[in-house]
Amino acid sequence: MSKLIDYPAATRFDSGDILIKDGTNGTKKITAKNAAIDLAGMVSAEQHRMIWGERNLGTSVSAEQKAAIRNRTFDNLYIGDYWVINGITWRIWDICYFTHSGDNEFTKPHLVIVPDSALYSHVMNDTNTTEGGYVGSKMYKEGLEQAKTTIKAAFGDMLLTHRDYLTNAVTDGKPSAGGWFDSQVELMNEIMVYGCHVHTPGGDGATVPYNYTTGRQQFAAAMLNPSIVNLRYWYWLRDVVSSAHFAGVNYGGNAHYYDASNSGGVRPYFLIG
Repeated sequence: MSKLIDYPAATRFDSGDILIKDGTNGTKKITAKNAAIDLAGMVSAEQHRMIWGERNLGTSVSAEQKAAIRNRTFDNLYIGDYWVINGITWRIWDICYFTHSGDNEFTKPHLVIVPDSALYSHVMNDTNTTEGGYVGSKMYKEGLEQAKTTIKAAFGDMLLTHRDYLTNAVTDGKPSAGGWFDSQVELMNEIMVYGCHVHTPGGDGATVPYNYTTGRQQFAAAMLNPSIVNLRYWYWLRDVVSSAHFAGVNYGGNAHYYDASNSGGVRPYFLIG
């Protein structure tokens, strides 16, 4: 039998290489990719949101996966991992993003989920107006109902409700008021996708804009793998851009805005736990 030092030397792992692990659960094999992901995740549960997994988690959320969320360990759950349920790919975009937010503190451990593609198309409003902001839009009042039905069919009572601060008034084409609302399924905003405002009205030297959102930083998935933002067709974001336009992600991946009466992709986010 050859000694280990007699084997040819390697300088790197391939993702499919097999390693042998030994411990209290016996001697087992593991791929180099899964070993690398798991070893990095052992640092802390929080570290899981800084690792791109992109692994198929199955066709439903398993009992083990539910326990990993409930216990805040997030064992074997990483950004980019996904379930394929009812023909739709549901991907993990962040972990515990909304913890401690809301007028009523949100403390439930959770995953932020976004589908890989728009679920359907819908207008923000029947005419080119942003009156009433996001909360006053036809999209908010009616357009997200189909998405809620699809998501509940896939995840059932795992769908969580949290409190979010949303725009409900517009003055001179700028968001001018907001309020706290129960939130289950919502459109993303520019901060969640890009990490900053792009077309949302900013300060003009005389007024200081107010951010009507608890979304204060980019979702981890969009930061780790920006390509998942681009769908090669455009979809809505919820930000008010002017008296006639809401923000969106253009087919080329660039930040853009569209007439409120245009029919664009509905690609929402939601929380499970």
